[in-house]
Amino acid sequence: MGEQATTGAGGAPAPDKMPDAGGDDAAAATGSGQAPTGGPAAPEGSADATGPSRSTDIVPGPGGVMTDEVGVVTGELTLRTEYADGRVTVRVQYKDADEWYAVTGGSAPLADPAALDAVHAVAVGLLDRPEG
Repeated sequence: MGEQATTGAGGAPAPDKMPDAGGDDAAAATGSGQAPTGGPAAPEGSADATGPSRSTDIVPGPGGVMTDEVGVVTGELTLRTEYADGRVTVRVQYKDADEWYAVTGGSAPLADPAALDAVHAVAVGLLDRPEG
């Protein structure tokens, strides 16, 4: 598993539930060949998600991913992009862990929930850097 440093802070929010994303087209939208999946239960201390989400396993580059709660996280992670109450939020967790962390700067208004796949694909494209 990855290491975590407790330096830094920033801003993002919320979690899970996903309608059927549908086969190969959904996998292509993630940019990683993995079909988006609904995530596990809502992060501790946050409200349950009211909208859809997409999840993909990633390995960030050498700088890791900055989170609000614990600073930089590195190693094998799961990235989840969530839509609730007109906002999109990007969170990460150590792969197969229980705790979710808000990606610093990873929340923004999103008028159309249909754009969730595109936002998730961009987040995966930016953060998944297994080659460094």
